[in-house]
Amino acid sequence: MESKIANAIRMKYSPVAVIFTNEKPQGAIELSEGSRGCVAALLNSAAKGKTAVFSRKTSGCPGGGAGLGFGNTYKDFPGGIEYFLSNGNKEFCESEIGKNIVKNMPMLEHGEGFLKDPETAKQFFEALPLADIPFEYVVYKPLEKLAAGEKPEIVVLL
Repeated sequence: MESKIANAIRMKYSPVAVIFTNEKPQGAIELSEGSRGCVAALLNSAAKGKTAVFSRKTSGCPGGGAGLGFGNTYKDFPGGIEYFLSNGNKEFCESEIGKNIVKNMPMLEHGEGFLKDPETAKQFFEALPLADIPFEYVVYKPLEKLAAGEKPEIVVLL
């Protein structure tokens, strides 16, 4: 598929088609199951010509899973997502369970500081329109590589 907009503005990178499907594309790059990674990095790869695929087990992190439409991937977030988005959860991090988790996720103790306090973060999070798509995979693919009959749900212009 060709993009008239991309051609008109002489985009450096390809528009990226986002496809929901139950069929995993062969040869697509994918994060390893259970590993941490960023969906934005694979969006960049797709804009440069590669095809990337995500599943509920290969979305890289809870934010990636939620952003891809795999539902509320924060349900069991260690220490509570409202603390992570604000000023951390020192009490949880000092608990026996927390000590083991914080070794791999040191940012839990101090939080990301996106919002001023856990109460504000909880209100923000509860207002998010989390979608849970009825498909197994989300595919990022250069728009020009769409096969006949493939219909993107979204087209991303970088």
